[in-house]
Amino acid sequence: MSEKIALVTGGNKGIGFETARQLARTGVHVIIGSRDRKKGVEASLKLQGEGLAVEALAIDVNSQASIAEAAREVEKKHGHLDILINNAGVLIDAQDKKPSEQTLDTWRKTFDTNVFGLVATTQAFLPLLKKSSAGRIVNLSSILGSNTLHADPASPIYDFKVPAYNVSKAAVNAWTVQLAYELKDSKIKVNAAHPGHVKTDMGGEAAPMEIVDGAKTSVQLALIGDNGPNGAYVHLGDTLPW
Repeated sequence: MSEKIALVTGGNKGIGFETARQLARTGVHVIIGSRDRKKGVEASLKLQGEGLAVEALAIDVNSQASIAEAAREVEKKHGHLDILINNAGVLIDAQDKKPSEQTLDTWRKTFDTNVFGLVATTQAFLPLLKKSSAGRIVNLSSILGSNTLHADPASPIYDFKVPAYNVSKAAVNAWTVQLAYELKDSKIKVNAAHPGHVKTDMGGEAAPMEIVDGAKTSVQLALIGDNGPNGAYVHLGDTLPW
């Protein structure tokens, strides 16, 4: 129980991969969760080549059976979990679709991964987190989930309306608040992280932030102490408006 164990979903690439690297550099044993086990193994081998303690785990957050099997595997091997970073997410059909024009199929696929998959994964691993002396749950959100900023014509995101994605992240924020309340008297802290607009497959090459910086908020929230926030919406230490 002396070694911290972390699971990063969607950890085989992008922000998730860099989050795994930065956590492992602090001495945390990191489990890289990926839908494709081969890609997870390749990512793990790369970080192992850097001398870091990581391993691969197959987990498809859209499959209840896959989530359950992943939780059983972690319990069998480690017996507990200290950090869960719900990083897996999708951005579908973002090209010039008005809010009223985005298809229900896009809404369903987006929510299946970004919301329902995140909730299902959290529920499955919560019993293992409760065995930790200081459990941490980090839900990857986005500034695009801020209703306050979307309603403000002066905000930097006012004109960036990608409805299914944006609303899914607002739902992630709401779920964070609900779960944080449930666990407020426990040793587990639950927070939502905005990584920033980062140069990833999702963020695009024109994004202003590098991946190394995009991982920092998740890592910071994963390693907060007993006096750290619970039920917060954070970017690099700054609190964002809901």
